[in-house]
Amino acid sequence: MMVGSNRMLYPILGFTSCLIFMYMFFGDFEVINDNDLPEMSFVKRNGTQFLLDGKMFYINGWNSYWLMDHAVDEYRKPKVKSMLKVGAKMGLTVCRTWAFNDGGYNALQISPGRFDERVFKALDYVIYEARRNGVRLLLSLANNLQAYGGKTQYVKWAWQEGIGLSSSNDSFFFDPSIRRYYKNYAKTVLTRKNTYTGVEYRNDPTIFAWELINEPRCMSDISGDTLQDWIEEMSAYVKSIDSNHLITIGLEGFYGPKNPKRLTVNPENWASELGSDFVRNNNVPNVDFASVHIYPDHWFKNINFEAEQKYFAKWIVSHIEDGDKELNKPVMFTEYGLSNLNKDYEPAQREKLYRMVFNIMHKSARKNKSGAGALIWQLFVEGMEEFNDDFGFVPWEWPSLHKLMAEHSCKLAWIGVTPTNRHLEKLCSLKQ
Repeated sequence: MMVGSNRMLYPILGFTSCLIFMYMFFGDFEVINDNDLPEMSFVKRNGTQFLLDGKMFYINGWNSYWLMDHAVDEYRKPKVKSMLKVGAKMGLTVCRTWAFNDGGYNALQISPGRFDERVFKALDYVIYEARRNGVRLLLSLANNLQAYGGKTQYVKWAWQEGIGLSSSNDSFFFDPSIRRYYKNYAKTVLTRKNTYTGVEYRNDPTIFAWELINEPRCMSDISGDTLQDWIEEMSAYVKSIDSNHLITIGLEGFYGPKNPKRLTVNPENWASELGSDFVRNNNVPNVDFASVHIYPDHWFKNINFEAEQKYFAKWIVSHIEDGDKELNKPVMFTEYGLSNLNKDYEPAQREKLYRMVFNIMHKSARKNKSGAGALIWQLFVEGMEEFNDDFGFVPWEWPSLHKLMAEHSCKLAWIGVTPTNRHLEKLCSLKQ
């Protein structure tokens, strides 16, 4: 919601909207010299704010988990280039993607400590192509889920080698051998020298931050002590190798059994029994910012759109409040979306929901609150139906939503810093 002091911006933003529409559909055809990569600085943190070149940096971004996987094969590599360029032209500044694939097809880590150079070069390419377009990457190092191997694969490896303490997937968090597997993997990725740029990942500002693991849960210890110990150890380890980059955990944002918000904000009782706690887990010195996911259509049964919209707002506001009052750290909503499988789903609901999210984030930014950014789950290009789910979409096939996302990018840019992103500068007419 725009406050009275912002009314003078309406004519400017109205004109900007026209420019946005023209730029989205006509664009430019400038060729980037491969030897002239855009200058980038590392994103830093000061309290609840991200800083870029000493100025506040607010993020509008997206998820495309599939970038490394598609960059492996030459015939699919153009989809990576297309997605990053389109994201940049929408003014999106951060893309979250997987920097893991453990075992199975196109695995980066074939077995503990064994890597496929062909796949590593694909990740090199993703980072290089992101840099060319002025997009930063939030790279996730592991998965709690089974997709692309996940913690299940780590446990299988330990079990197959006869050194595993347990066949439980949760042994990923407490088995010393598996912890060594993870540390070795993290070190190998962080110290990797990019074959396109010659820059080690830990020295590359194209990488916005490292995410320790996607959606960690340790339900065998609902006290949260096991997961807490893992977070403390791994965040310290990653920071010891790479002091340039920010670190986040990858949490969904649920409140644990000792947090009073479990009764008022968690979706249902089960959410406090997952072995995680948003506040406790993020109150770790080497964790730089908090991450939150938002999926009420998966968390509740038979929720209607009106109720889902209200819960979205409640969930976001609660976590921004935590960032300000409990953590003194930025809070990023690193996954959010609306399922098209909901019984009452209509396409217009997505635009309405995203607009509400954008308004809350814009208001937080204007008041210098901890709401630092949000990443839509998820964006694709044409011909990727087998990789899509009930949340994803191709942005240029939805012009009104495409335009809404671009407008939000400009609103955030007006408040904070103009990033080193030629597309955002043109989109918002923010010439230096």
